[in-house]
Amino acid sequence: MKRIRVGVIGLGEVAQIIHLPILQALNDRYAIAAICDVSPTLLAAMGDRYGISLDARHEDYRDLVARDDVDAVFVLNSDEYHADCTIAAAAYGKQVLVEKPLCLTITEAEKIIAARDDHGVHVMVAYMRRFAPALLLASEHIRRIGAINYVRVRDIIGRNRLIIDQSSVVLRTQDVPAAMSRDRAERAAKLVREAVGDLPPELVRTYRLLCGLSSHDLSAMRELIGAPLGVKSAVQWNGGTFLHVLFAYDGYFAALETGIDDQIRFDAHIEVYGASTSVRVQYDTPYIRHLPTTLVTHETSGDRFTETVVRPTYKDPYTYELEMFHAVATGAMTPKTTPEDFVQDLLLFRAIIEVLRSPG
Repeated sequence: MKRIRVGVIGLGEVAQIIHLPILQALNDRYAIAAICDVSPTLLAAMGDRYGISLDARHEDYRDLVARDDVDAVFVLNSDEYHADCTIAAAAYGKQVLVEKPLCLTITEAEKIIAARDDHGVHVMVAYMRRFAPALLLASEHIRRIGAINYVRVRDIIGRNRLIIDQSSVVLRTQDVPAAMSRDRAERAAKLVREAVGDLPPELVRTYRLLCGLSSHDLSAMRELIGAPLGVKSAVQWNGGTFLHVLFAYDGYFAALETGIDDQIRFDAHIEVYGASTSVRVQYDTPYIRHLPTTLVTHETSGDRFTETVVRPTYKDPYTYELEMFHAVATGAMTPKTTPEDFVQDLLLFRAIIEVLRSPG
């Protein structure tokens, strides 16, 4: 099997808990060739942990993407910089995996698509929930339940750190240069204005919530039941950290319930209700690897009510995602989570914000 030499940009929580360990575990498919981060402490610590030579540790992503010994680039840094890193990697002919969100604006997405096409590479958005076998099984079940009455998309979770601090050892540093922190904040404000115009602070937080946590939910919703016809209603509260949206479909509605609080739990699922059968994909926190994603079905036949719980595998969706990316990077398949696919989520985010901006 061909080993793909990976350059990793961004060495924060998700890289430390998920991507770097999986790359190491899948060493028949991948080799970590180079790393990049703006924190010198992180760069040194992860470089030592994964045996990365000093000359393959970079503080500037442009140096990493230019390396001849890198075949593919993982873009795992702050989302304000995803477009720049992805476009630069594509320009050097690298295959690219980008953590969600791909970017914050449609203009950025269009530039990424152009760079991908100009240089003949693939760009895959890391929507790991869409690679869970339980979701693929759910799609088969939904096609058999007949008319849909209702869909609930729920993602009410405690802050990630509450779970991470109990289950992982993560190195967090304070040595990012102040100028870079200011640039990130200024860039974030500029990109949100470009995406949806001037917004009050609570709607800015809502937009960032949509681009972050909710992007998983809406992407998976589209895979299971297609794109909605429109946004019927939307309301946010708690300063933009809780959100309820009602989407219109042909003959039914789908509700998104999402928010972040201080409970140490992870309540994320998509449930599709037919007349006598319901199908639910139940997720658990991705920050504890190998917690199963399950498929739960409820069915009434005559007097009998049956609940079935299927655990297709203990293998986590991130591992499936990286196995699929290897197939993409070696030319065995094309990605399903493309930039064009992600644009559909950006359009949904914008439609939701427009309803929130003009209540009633």
